[in-house]
Amino acid sequence: MANEAGIATLPDEAKTIHKLRMRIIPFVFVLYVISFLDRINISFAALTMNKELVITSKQFGWVAGIFFFGYFLFEIPSNLLLHKLGARIWIARILITWGILAMLTGFVQSVPQLYTVRFLLGLAEAGYFPGIALYLTYWFRQRDQAQAIALFLAGIPVTSILGAPVSGFILEHVHWLNVSSWRWLLILEGIPAVIGGVLTYFLLPSRPAEAKFLSKEEKSWIEAELASEEREKLASHNISPLQALMNKRIWHLGFIGFTLNTGMYSMNFWMPQLVKSLTGGISNSLIGLLVMIPHLVGLPVMVLMSRSSDRKQERRFHAAIPAIVAGIALASLWTTHSIFPTVLLLSFAALGIYSVYGPFYSLPGDFLTGFAAASGIALVSSLANLGGFAGPYATGWISQKTGSLYGGLAVAGASLFVSATLMLLLPRRLRGNAA
Repeated sequence: MANEAGIATLPDEAKTIHKLRMRIIPFVFVLYVISFLDRINISFAALTMNKELVITSKQFGWVAGIFFFGYFLFEIPSNLLLHKLGARIWIARILITWGILAMLTGFVQSVPQLYTVRFLLGLAEAGYFPGIALYLTYWFRQRDQAQAIALFLAGIPVTSILGAPVSGFILEHVHWLNVSSWRWLLILEGIPAVIGGVLTYFLLPSRPAEAKFLSKEEKSWIEAELASEEREKLASHNISPLQALMNKRIWHLGFIGFTLNTGMYSMNFWMPQLVKSLTGGISNSLIGLLVMIPHLVGLPVMVLMSRSSDRKQERRFHAAIPAIVAGIALASLWTTHSIFPTVLLLSFAALGIYSVYGPFYSLPGDFLTGFAAASGIALVSSLANLGGFAGPYATGWISQKTGSLYGGLAVAGASLFVSATLMLLLPRRLRGNAA
């Protein structure tokens, strides 16, 4: 913009940030809904798949968790490639390959085949979440990142709000060509990823300079703001990508993510089977509606907590207190064996877990930039996603030993207490204290 004298003026800050949120967040949010659905829909497929393929509780823990081994192995190289090649190309590649493998999961004939395809699915999808976390640092200043990340990660509860009833309906009603409904569930829910990959290639700008929805002045302002932040980070703590991988603060954050995801994925992968065990012979469609409730409760709290974190520029307590609430809820599930209090406790677990993510994932960007941010964020996410294996597997193993899901979910609750403790042990500000 320019005034009447032709002198350049700054664009309206609030209006520009709002424009970014409206144009960038919805697109990556939809893609995250698709990705999260493809990793957790196996929990609904299990309601009939486990019987057909003769899968034990311990084996299902492996089915749920082996995905994250593949994810872990390729996250760091994937993020470095995204930073080098550009988000548009690399995210499109991720979407298309994982969509194809998600559909192939519906064709497996044995447990070993299921292990193999789930591992490859994780390998294909690796880098999507840390890639988007990195991508958002190309657009949003540190002070705006918790809310931006939380709006993106709102895809976790929204996936279950939308996906649970849809998955339950498919499982109940889709038996086309005499093919099992759980197979159709996995095939049909893999298709959107391929479509999303094609749309990403044509529609997602890699950097503000490519954004057609921004004016020249808005692009210049965003780039100047981000460059100023980058100079401040480099002046305070300049580290290389390799140094980021050996940085004690990055590993500290990674262990927080590990304990957090141990709780979150234990809850998400086992919730349908827990609800089914308490409701007798109700339909899979109704199970889907009951499973939707905790996520519906967690979604608005997640957004409000991240907004408060950005406004107060405080991360530790905004992440630790919700983690404690969730830990208490999961650890208390054994005290009841009826559906209403169980769904109530699961709702507290969901709102607590989901509220952690925005404040937590804004922390690496507090002191990392460029390739160091690419490798550091990927390492945090890699360690965090190992919790996606540990939680479901431990719950399945304990369930098989005890005949009940409650012991495993109590362990998941304890993991969230550890996550809160590690969060509180962080310094008040990471910048300049990360060596």
